[in-house]
Amino acid sequence: MTGDPSERGAERRRRLEAEHRPQEVRRRLSERRRQSYLGDAVLGGIDGCVTTFAVVAGAVGGGFSGLVVIILGFANLFADGFSMAVSNYQGTKSQREQVEEARRSEERQIEEIPTGEGEEIRQIFASKGFEGETLENIVEVITSGRRLWVDTMLTEELGLEVEGPNPLRAALATFVAFLVVGFIPLAPFIIPSLSQETSFLVGAIGAAFAFFGVGAAKGLVLGRSAFRAGLETLFTGGGAALLAYVVGAWLRQTFGAA
Repeated sequence: MTGDPSERGAERRRRLEAEHRPQEVRRRLSERRRQSYLGDAVLGGIDGCVTTFAVVAGAVGGGFSGLVVIILGFANLFADGFSMAVSNYQGTKSQREQVEEARRSEERQIEEIPTGEGEEIRQIFASKGFEGETLENIVEVITSGRRLWVDTMLTEELGLEVEGPNPLRAALATFVAFLVVGFIPLAPFIIPSLSQETSFLVGAIGAAFAFFGVGAAKGLVLGRSAFRAGLETLFTGGGAALLAYVVGAWLRQTFGAA
C-alpha cells in the first residue's frame, strides 16, 4: 500500500466496513459477554513484582545473607499473593451479591407494582429519545419477559453489571499472576553458582522487564498506550524497590553502627 492519504483512507474505510458486517458484529458482541480475567492477572502481576522485588531490595540493602533473602522473598510471595487473591475474591463476591440482592428487589417490585415498574421502563427509554408508538412497543417487548425486564432495570436504572466475573476465577488469576511475576526478581537467588550481588543485578534486570511487560499489558486492558503504561509501571516498581533498598541500607548503617 502506498503512502497516498486517499488510499490509506479508503483502506481504512474498507476495513471498518468489514468489521461491521452483521456476522462480525454478532461475534464481537458475543465475545464481550464472555468474562475476561486479564485485568485481575495484570494487577496481580504488578503487585507481585513490586512487593517481592521491594522485599529483596530491602533485604540486600540491609546486608542480609542470600538465605534470608530467599526466606523473606518466598514468605512475602505466598503470603501477600494469597492476601491479595482473598481480597479480590471478597470484593468480586460482594459485587455479585449486590447484583443478586438488587435482582430480588426488582423482582418483588415487578410482582407487586407492575404498572409502576413499567412506567420506569417507559421513562428510561423516553429519556433516550424514543416516543410515541415506538416507545410503547419497546415497553411492551421489555415487560413481556420477566428476565429481560429485570435485567433492563438492573443495567439502565441501577447501572449494575448483570453478569459479573466469577469470584474464584478472579482470585485464582490474581494469585497465579502474583506468584509467576513476583518470582522473577527472586529466582536468581536460588542459583548456587551466583553471588548475591550478581543475583540482585540479574533479578533487577528481570524485574525491570517484568514491570514494563505487565504495565504494557495493563495499558492494553485499559485501552491506553502500552509503551507509556509500561514506562509508568517500570518507574513505579523501580521507585518502590529503590526506596526499600535505601531504607534497608540506612537501617543497617544506623543500627549496625550502634
